Parts: sequence; C-alpha cells; structure tokens
Amino acid sequence: MLDLLLRGARLPDGRGPLDIAVSGGRIAGIAPRIEAEAARVIEAEGRLVAPPFVDPHFHMDATLSLGLPRLNVSGTLLEGIALWGELKPLLTVEAVVERALRYCDLAVAQGLLAIRSHVDVSTAPPVGVEALLEVRRQVAGYIDLQLVAFPQDGLYRAEKAEENLIRALDMGVDVVGGIPHFERTMEEGARSVRRLCEIAAERGLPVDLHCDESDDPMSRHVETLAAETTRLGLGGRVVASHVTAMHSYDNYYASKLIPLIAESGMNVVPNPLINITLQGRSDTYPRRRGLTRVAELRAAGVNVAFGQDCTMDPWYPLGSADMLEVAHMGIHAAPMTSREAMAWAFESVTLGGARAMGLPDPTLREGGPATMVLLQARDPIEAIRLRATRLCVIREGRILSETPPRRARLSLRGRPDTLDPADYAPPDTRST
Repeated sequence: MLDLLLRGARLPDGRGPLDIAVSGGRIAGIAPRIEAEAARVIEAEGRLVAPPFVDPHFHMDATLSLGLPRLNVSGTLLEGIALWGELKPLLTVEAVVERALRYCDLAVAQGLLAIRSHVDVSTAPPVGVEALLEVRRQVAGYIDLQLVAFPQDGLYRAEKAEENLIRALDMGVDVVGGIPHFERTMEEGARSVRRLCEIAAERGLPVDLHCDESDDPMSRHVETLAAETTRLGLGGRVVASHVTAMHSYDNYYASKLIPLIAESGMNVVPNPLINITLQGRSDTYPRRRGLTRVAELRAAGVNVAFGQDCTMDPWYPLGSADMLEVAHMGIHAAPMTSREAMAWAFESVTLGGARAMGLPDPTLREGGPATMVLLQARDPIEAIRLRATRLCVIREGRILSETPPRRARLSLRGRPDTLDPADYAPPDTRST
C-alpha cells in the first residue's frame, strides 16, 4: 500500500504523463503506469509536478511590516534603509515571530519550501536573530529556513557590528552576510568583504553579501568578492546578491569581471521585483532597468538564481511569496523571451535557488524525497505565464496545502461554460 499516488503528471523536463508513487516520504517509483493501491490518489491530469520553489534572498525580520512606523514615500532604497532604522527600536521578538510565521504560512501555500533570510545584526539586543531562530525551529518540519547575519548598517559603519555579527553566528545563524557598498568609503567596503570572507572561512560557513546594490558604475565590490572567493577557496559557498551596479558598468569592464566571477565558482542572486523597483530612481530618461547582466552571467556558466527580497516592508509595498511572479518579472526585465531562457527562469526559482543555498539537488527522482508541487499548468513556461495555481504542495510525502483549480464560470451563449487558463496555449508550446 502506497502512501500517495499521483497519476498522469508531467515533469519539468517534458516527460509525461507519468505516475509518481510515494511511500515512507520518498519517491518509490516514476513510470508511465503504476498499478498499486494507495491511501490517497491524486489525478494530475497531465499537469506539471515540479520540485518546490526556493527563495535564496529574503528579509523575514521586516516582512509584513508595511506602514510601520510610516510608509516609504520616495520608494528609494536609501529611504527604505532609513525607515528600517526607525522601525528597529520598536521591534519585539513576539511581533517579528508573529509576522514571520504568517509569511511562512503564505509561502507554504505558494509551494515555497526553502528560504534564505537575512536578519539585521547591526544593533543589540539581537531581537531579529532571537525571533527568526525561534521561527526556524517552529517551521523546521516544512520549510528549510537559512539565516544570514546581516550588518544592514555596515560592518565598519555601525558601532560594534562585527561583534554583533559574531554573536549571531555563535547563536546559530547559518551564513555570514554584509553590505560593502553601504560602508563610508570604497576602501572600507573592500576591507569589509575581505574580513567577512575570512570569518566565513575560519568557521566553515557560507557567505552571502548584498553587493553593489546601486546605480553607481564605480561600485565594484563584487570584483573583490570574486577575488576573495578564489583566494580562500570558498567557491559555491558564496553568493553575491543584487549586483545591480553591473547594469551600469561599461562593457569592457564587464567583459573582464564576469569571467572572474565564473572562475571563482560563486553564485549570483538578482531580485527582479525589487531591483526593477528601487533602482534607476535618480534617472530621468532613458531610465535604467536595474537588473544585473543575467544573460551574460549565465553564458559564462555562473549559477544565477532569482530571489524575492521583500514582501510588504519598508522597501517594497507588494509581494506574495510567489516565486513564479519573481521569474515572470525576471523574464520581462532581463529581457529574455526565448523558450530556453523562459524555461531556465523556472529552474532559477527551483534548482538554481537550491544550489545557491547549498541544498541537495531537488530534482524529482526515484529514491529521492517526495517533496513536490502540483501546478495548474502543463509545463514550466506555462506555469510562469499564468503564475499557476499550486494545486497541491507536498513535503516528504505529507500534503501541506491544497488549492482548488482556478476556473472561470462563463455565461456566454454558444461558448463553453467553464474556462481553464491553461487551455489557451497552442498545442506546440506545451512542451519545453
């Protein structure tokens, strides 16, 4: 007797329809037809079953705090940072835990089961750290939550920031974070990169730096991060987040930089929703898009994984824990509309995100964990196009969330009485 049997599923690589058998929290079999009894049978009806979504860049200590203590009127990164400085003294462990758990509920319903969250360690007491360590404990059964010790106000710019960062790591925070472009000078920014990478190397921890989140073409800390990654042998344990200044670099410098990033083995995590919103605010026209050079990084072999960054906080008034929305914006902002690139955008919020976080490959396979999402779409591109409903979210064989299919009931003479958005793709585009 199987625990669960999904019938007639399609996989992201185009295979299907296939049955997926689940027993003891693992995938017991994937085949065109599996004849077996199961405690629960789910009819996939040719829809996509994929690994869960992954968000490698988020700020859970700030999430759902929109309007506290006021709104970001200018919509800029710098006002968001200033506003966060006003909010921090008002935070309590209980309030941060409550907001973060509400966000995690939303994430599960969206099939988002792995999140890396930065937590501000610039000041003491470590309210955010205490709160998110408790959240990590409470959600451990259904979300892989990694925490980054993030000196939001600068490692050297904020008093005792390094001391607070070390304390957070000693408390159990997973990753070393930083923000070199927010230090007082370029020299201090470069020095912070070197120091943070050395701390990570000494402790055997990953590194994830907000790097060159700026329109300034002279903000070039990612070059130092690539060099330190290579010098210390940190490789795939390093993430450069945002890297928006790269959209303002001249092409010659970019052609030198990108091979250095690839050589280091580090990952790059752009955040399309936020980058396209916060960057270019000082421009008139033409106005810069604000997204890093995704296509060029990919072509060089760099693992690029899209992150969400914010949901309803001092920096971003929107957001819904929907990584398909993130991929959708990435496609538009890059822009990249070849079928290969759009299919890759889906991978960037599943497999690529897992790789950036150092998680095991989540590809669905026999013997692997039965952790997956059934989507109201037939393939990855359709899933992005429709921001497909997550019909069923499964973690190690346990159903965490179910949502009815999205269908419109029509009252039009001579037309079908119901409409499924997935029915409106031409047949030759239903496979990637």
